[in-house]
Amino acid sequence: MANIDCVIDTEPMARELESVGRHVNATTTAVVAMQTAVVAAEAKAADHVCKNVNRGFYSLIMSQISQKVAKLQSEVDSHLMQLKQHKKQLLAIQQRMERDYNMISARYMKLFGGLNANLKHRVFELDRPTMDFAIKELDQISNRSLYLTSTVPVSQEESLTLSQRIIVSNMKSRGQQVIESMQHFLLDMNEQDELNHRILLSRRKAQDANIAIPVIIAESNFDASHTNMDIYVNDSSLDRNSQMSIRQTVDSSLDTLQWGRGSMGTKEVESEFNRMLANSDASNRVKSTMSKLFNNSNYQTLNS
Repeated sequence: MANIDCVIDTEPMARELESVGRHVNATTTAVVAMQTAVVAAEAKAADHVCKNVNRGFYSLIMSQISQKVAKLQSEVDSHLMQLKQHKKQLLAIQQRMERDYNMISARYMKLFGGLNANLKHRVFELDRPTMDFAIKELDQISNRSLYLTSTVPVSQEESLTLSQRIIVSNMKSRGQQVIESMQHFLLDMNEQDELNHRILLSRRKAQDANIAIPVIIAESNFDASHTNMDIYVNDSSLDRNSQMSIRQTVDSSLDTLQWGRGSMGTKEVESEFNRMLANSDASNRVKSTMSKLFNNSNYQTLNS
């Protein structure tokens, strides 16, 4: 194998490599600058996006709040207008009621004033002498010093004794009449009191007693799943409070009642139904249907 010795100049290659190194250094500097610019641009873009997102979210929330405020404000305004309208109507009703009350009260005051005057006149006319004595004469007697004027007794000495006797006799006569009138009045009052004691009861005696009240409990079926319970009591002999009390008592004890088919009173009920059916003006078809329903009915009574 032959050996060939040659000398190769590496200077151009070294120059090229040096040039490549300078370019690599320049490229590295450019890449670093570009990376710095990209980071700065990304940060700026992120800040811009965050600002726009915050601004948009704030605008959205403000818009929603403004819409809700406007909606609620419109509702408040409408309710306020309704309240003002109701206020005007209530004030008008109040004024009308005041006018009606004043008119009715004036009418009744006039009516009762006339009744009072008429009754007072009738009461006075029942016993006119007693009323005159109690109102007029007693007033004059108690205030006689005001009705009598002072006079100077100027008379002769021989006629003074006679005039005094006449005055004393007149006073005795009037006093006797007054005593007799008072005696008759007191006798009449005692007779009236005795009559009242004989007629009126001194006090009412309350006694406890047991009274049987008939009650009908009817169950109605509207469909397969709905039933209705009706409670009927006597409304001709009981007041409203007693009827309500009986209904509430029966309603509260419906679940505890024991029902059974009873035979007591069946013949009476059947005869009464037949009598009512015979006296009815309904058609034969209606009567036959009613009779069929009655024969097929199965009513129950409470077990003792």
